[in-house]
Amino acid sequence: MVKSLRNASLLLAAALLGGCVNTPKPMYNWDSYQESVYQYYKVGDTDTERQITALKESIEKSRAKNLLVPPGLHAHLAMLYINTGRPELAMAEFNAEKTAFPESAGFIDFLTSKDKEKFK
Repeated sequence: MVKSLRNASLLLAAALLGGCVNTPKPMYNWDSYQESVYQYYKVGDTDTERQITALKESIEKSRAKNLLVPPGLHAHLAMLYINTGRPELAMAEFNAEKTAFPESAGFIDFLTSKDKEKFK
């Protein structure tokens, strides 16, 4: 009786552990995106160039892992480019956001049409 109880416990443990092995592949590579957004809004610690570098590295890591960048990353990078006076790079990132997430097109178009002089 004790032996069959022990065997049943081992089988249950093996089944539970076996379920953990088959975890799904993540859809997005969040990497440093959330930290970058936090740093942007954190008072006194808004090194824009460091954030741009971190987001660009995150995009490259996503490509290397064959994962999508998370929603908003390209738009956030575009905003950082606007803040540093690089509207042509900002527009490219806004377009990348619209391509990756077509549902964002209306909002991106609204943002870019509002400040058309920045994108000339």
